[in-house]
Amino acid sequence: MRRTASSTTAAEVTETADGSSGRSSARLVAALEALTRAEEGMGLAELSIAVGAPKSSLLGILRSLVRLGYLAHAHGLYRLGPRSFRLAADMLAVRRFPSLVRPVLQDLHARTEETVFLVQLDDVARRVTYVEGIDSPNPVRYTVPTGTTRPLYVSAGGLMLLAFQDPAFIDTYLRSVSLDPLTPRTITDVGKLRQRLQTIRRDGFAVSLGETVPGAAGVAAPIFNADGSVTAGLLIAAPIERFEKQLPRFKRLLQDATSIVSGITPPPAAAGPRPPRTRSGRTARGGD
Repeated sequence: MRRTASSTTAAEVTETADGSSGRSSARLVAALEALTRAEEGMGLAELSIAVGAPKSSLLGILRSLVRLGYLAHAHGLYRLGPRSFRLAADMLAVRRFPSLVRPVLQDLHARTEETVFLVQLDDVARRVTYVEGIDSPNPVRYTVPTGTTRPLYVSAGGLMLLAFQDPAFIDTYLRSVSLDPLTPRTITDVGKLRQRLQTIRRDGFAVSLGETVPGAAGVAAPIFNADGSVTAGLLIAAPIERFEKQLPRFKRLLQDATSIVSGITPPPAAAGPRPPRTRSGRTARGGD
């Protein structure tokens, strides 16, 4: 989602109104709704009737929407523009992304018999969010409640997401974050963390061994968006004693799984931490 562009757009459109901002906003929405039902487009007079607004008042709103790409204007007719379709696609992605990834996550779970997660970047809070998860059937396992968020500098999922951000994001994050240790294995030196991130980006995987929860291990790989950016990934978590023997196989399985779903652009995770909820009624005990 393009939060900055969206907020600027609303301000620009409101500034063109000759009445109250509330009336202007209502007319803006009414015009867009009318055009969603008009495949061939609508002229100013027709839109004025549909919206119930004078042509002189409506024209400024329509011109702003055309300038911003939400409408197109040709041969006297207004139609939905490319940014309207992009916004609709982003809204659909909010609902569809986890459901599209779920079959791949289920297959990964069946092949590993370990706990697997879909993780996503919350780029506002700058944390990793555990969006979807399936617990291992093994009696000794590590789980994280769905909706849990953690710092990016710890856990395989967080390190993977951080490593694949642009340099400006990484620099800003490392200047502002306090690298508080969660276990004795947590990296708390900025220089070492930078080297770690470079290795993760080169290898395409992030591996964490007891850095978030003692005895828990994880490996994560990125899901690439259509534009090459990374805002989500898949994660396998297990007790260290089982994990280390299976790590090469886990990497191959993750590579296969992420290649299937890469190109499906996910939305950013909701800003700020969300209340965790456990899966299958079990109490979570951690995870990496």
